[in-house]
Amino acid sequence: MTRFVSMPRLRHPLAAAALLLAAQGACAAVSFDYIGQAVLSTSTTFAGTRVGGLSGIDYDAATQTYVAISDDRSQYNPAHYYRMTLDYSQFSRSNTAGTAGVQFTGVTTLRDPQGEPFGLNRVDGESIRLVRGANGPTLLWTNEGQRTGAGFQNPTLREAYLDGTHAREFSVPQTYLPVGTPGGQAAGDSGIRNNLAFESLTLSADGKSAYVATESALAQDGGIATVDAGTQVRIARFDYASGQRNAEYVYQLDAIPTAPVGGGSADNGLVELLAVGEGRLLALERSYAAGVGNNIRLYLTDTAGATDVAGLSSLAGAGFASMQKTLLLDLGTLVNADGSALKLDNVEGLTWGADHNGEKTLLLVSDNNFSGGQFTQFIALGIHGDLAVTPVPEPSTYALMLGGVALLAWQRRRAAVQR
Repeated sequence: MTRFVSMPRLRHPLAAAALLLAAQGACAAVSFDYIGQAVLSTSTTFAGTRVGGLSGIDYDAATQTYVAISDDRSQYNPAHYYRMTLDYSQFSRSNTAGTAGVQFTGVTTLRDPQGEPFGLNRVDGESIRLVRGANGPTLLWTNEGQRTGAGFQNPTLREAYLDGTHAREFSVPQTYLPVGTPGGQAAGDSGIRNNLAFESLTLSADGKSAYVATESALAQDGGIATVDAGTQVRIARFDYASGQRNAEYVYQLDAIPTAPVGGGSADNGLVELLAVGEGRLLALERSYAAGVGNNIRLYLTDTAGATDVAGLSSLAGAGFASMQKTLLLDLGTLVNADGSALKLDNVEGLTWGADHNGEKTLLLVSDNNFSGGQFTQFIALGIHGDLAVTPVPEPSTYALMLGGVALLAWQRRRAAVQR
């Protein structure tokens, strides 16, 4: 296994050296092992379903199994989620990794409030979390919603029983409901943008709160991310018992990190959250640039010191403090056993995983969009350090501070040589 401490790429050698010192010192509290991966082709099937679109995943420690939701909009099979086991010891640090270590054990159809399977294009499941409550286990899951010329659908946060039947629906504020034109760019438009809505979901460690985030900015809050600028994403906190939103914060989404080739398409979005501690969350950003591929970055973010913007119908022109944010890992730095860079697909799901060789793990999964040119990818990472206790310093802060120290040392050495 190879261990990584995340660092941004810096062109100046002195700045790079300074940041390396920072990473070896203060940042050494949190690092990652790339344990390995397993890969499924888009032709994979299970129990009569076409396996794909795995947009969210969660680990059930009580049964040592995983649940994963498919974003199949009942196009191939009725909207559903899977049960599976994952054996990291069979994963491989190779771009030619196969299916070893992945075993599907069940598939369950999700049902609407009337008890029926969802019809075609009536739901878009994106994230899933298992809740072990006093009355038995249930599932929280998000439906992204829709904003197209074919019609508008509100985003939803729902709870279901393990058999897929509907239990209840949380109360999503008016701020998120699509109003106006299908494009969401006209004056007065508000609510979610199409395919950029309820992508992220996590349950707090004490089980009292659920955090839900949109993938990009709401129509009234600003534009989507570009190569030149990021955007503002809302993270809503819901009280689990009442189903009501009780706070809301702003997360600053990165600009698209790499320009597309030949003027092709490119995007960036917040695709998953995972609770670490009180108000502390892991945030997974996923970008794609045509001709380049996917860029996946893992951040640590915190609501401490951030403004509760629940009362703001629009963020445009408003004054507020955003959530703190620190880069933990750029998955583009992960290296296979043969020295090649790990090829990344459309990674969207994130969960704590089973312990591996005595260390805590993260498990990520990709949504293959049911495309023959993509694949379903499970990536296992070992964690060293306590994310809930030890904050990782902002790389830019250390680059500035230690960069100056390194420059001064270099200048002194040069002067000594000249003398």
